[in-house]
Amino acid sequence: MLKTAGSPSRSPAARALRRTAFALALCCASSSVFAVESPAQASLPDTIAQIDAGHFKQADAAIGQALAQPGLSAQTRQDWLFQRERMRRILLDFTLDADAVKARLRKQIPDLGDAEFARWDAAGLFEHQVIDGRTLYFKRSPGNLFRLSAQARDRRADKAPITDGPMETLNDYHRQVRAAALAGHKTSVLPHRVRMTQTLTVDANAVPAGETVRAWIPYPQELPGQQDDIEYVASVPAKHDIAPATAPMRTVYLEQPAKAGEKTVFSVTYEVTLSAQYRQIDPDKVTAARITPELAPYVAERAPHVVFTDDLRKFSKDAVGEEKNPYRIVQKLFAAVDRIPWAGAREYSTISNISDYTLHAGHGDCGQQTLLLITLLRLNGIPARWQSGMVFAENGYDNIHDWGQVYLAPYGWVPMDVTTGQLHPATAADAPLQWFYLGGLDAWRIAFNGDFGQPLAPPKQQFRSDNVDSQRGEVEWKGGNLYFNQWDYHFQWQLLPDARGRAGG
Repeated sequence: MLKTAGSPSRSPAARALRRTAFALALCCASSSVFAVESPAQASLPDTIAQIDAGHFKQADAAIGQALAQPGLSAQTRQDWLFQRERMRRILLDFTLDADAVKARLRKQIPDLGDAEFARWDAAGLFEHQVIDGRTLYFKRSPGNLFRLSAQARDRRADKAPITDGPMETLNDYHRQVRAAALAGHKTSVLPHRVRMTQTLTVDANAVPAGETVRAWIPYPQELPGQQDDIEYVASVPAKHDIAPATAPMRTVYLEQPAKAGEKTVFSVTYEVTLSAQYRQIDPDKVTAARITPELAPYVAERAPHVVFTDDLRKFSKDAVGEEKNPYRIVQKLFAAVDRIPWAGAREYSTISNISDYTLHAGHGDCGQQTLLLITLLRLNGIPARWQSGMVFAENGYDNIHDWGQVYLAPYGWVPMDVTTGQLHPATAADAPLQWFYLGGLDAWRIAFNGDFGQPLAPPKQQFRSDNVDSQRGEVEWKGGNLYFNQWDYHFQWQLLPDARGRAGG
């Protein structure tokens, strides 16, 4: 998305100032994140800001000094060490120089000139960081360009349209869900039963032979009317530990020894009945929710990724205006975030404040857009919370995906998927489906998580590869975490003939 009048500044200086202020607030906001216990601890927020500003050498020196201080608790030492790990991960995401970006682009735009590249770069269309004086570009920025710029798309040699999941476009399935819900006076309809297998494969020799590899594979949440009758079928290895139904990030824990020269393979197979959701919301019936103790956490800030910054307040004011009706406020904020283009994302663990990042980056993936919307809704006193997992389709499509829920009185918690976003009706008959994903949800998805940034069960001993979400899985051994470049994941599914889940509403 090109910068427009009134958009938050993307200049490096402005970003550094915002991140420094945020880091200082973060240190004070949550003692569970950083426990203040010595003078050295006070410089951790400054070090976070240094990393965000690309001053890696200075940050590394500060980390070394901090770790040399006596009396650090194990948690505080981990907090410092993670900032060193964060720099390593950033460098795994930012691997291209300008010449490498141009070389990739010229495969699609053979006559790309330096001046044209410079114009696109100045417009913020290539995500990059200046790290210790060297400009490095995000490894997905060449491909992302064609999602962010219509001009670039027109210049592509390959004119094939950029496609996403089948539910991104209004289709007969959406019509069937709405018709079934209205005809049956239900909010949960069209159930189907699915057998799903998720496999996690660790690279050969990533762990020394004989050492125990520990893995966590996501597992469905129990969500009556959305996903029901969850049944464990099998796992590799057979011995397993399923996290409690109350776990906000639900997984199956597995372990087995590594073998020399062989990949270490884990898998979990389960069945679940999935149902579509649809609520016909009357805006005039929606009232401001009474914030009970149960709802209070969902209107609160939660550093580091849900923070009510000044820029966020301005963005909210510009989007909402003088609107007072809670549902119409939600619509306005949903539409504002929906206008932010989707683009491939850097790893979440490398970002110090995801909602702030998404506000200024000019693009975001599903989790980044969802966290931004959640933050905006909470800022306006409207309860909002997270869901995430995976999406799939009969044509063989699958992907990991994030979405959320918003609380609307008197309807209660209803789904919202701002990344799938507004559908675009071509006829008057389809007009009610424009806001399908604000109150409705397809049944071609499985939710593993009901919150973000929560511990796994059993807890990891090493750093998480993703400390915000849990969709691909996690792996470690006693020598450290195995990051995403050391293993892969895969989904395989089949529709079963019976639907044993509840379809009431």
